[in-house]
Amino acid sequence: MHEHQGKCERIKNFPYPRQFSTLNLYFVWLFVLLLPFGMLPEFEKFGHYFAWLTIPFCVMVSWIFHTMDKIGESSENPFQGGANDVPVTALSRSIEIDLREMLDETDLPKPVKARNSILM
Repeated sequence: MHEHQGKCERIKNFPYPRQFSTLNLYFVWLFVLLLPFGMLPEFEKFGHYFAWLTIPFCVMVSWIFHTMDKIGESSENPFQGGANDVPVTALSRSIEIDLREMLDETDLPKPVKARNSILM
């Protein structure tokens, strides 16, 4: 068990290469800036007045990609104890309860309860 715990701690503490996050940010912004130039000719095929539809469609597609980038940033380290992270405390308590039941112990700890609809 001690060996597995050490492996998990090394995985958790391994530094996330900063260039991944930086390159994702640059590529998303490059895509957002070049998107109108790609969509404008396609909307102009429908007529001159339809070219104005480029603006809301570019905003919508840009928002989607920007949001995906932000979700990726917030979930890049899932073991920090945030609301959207892996509920490590609840998982380890469940494992502890199961192991103690297998050892026929009677003094079992209670499962971890969610606080404010968040399970830690």
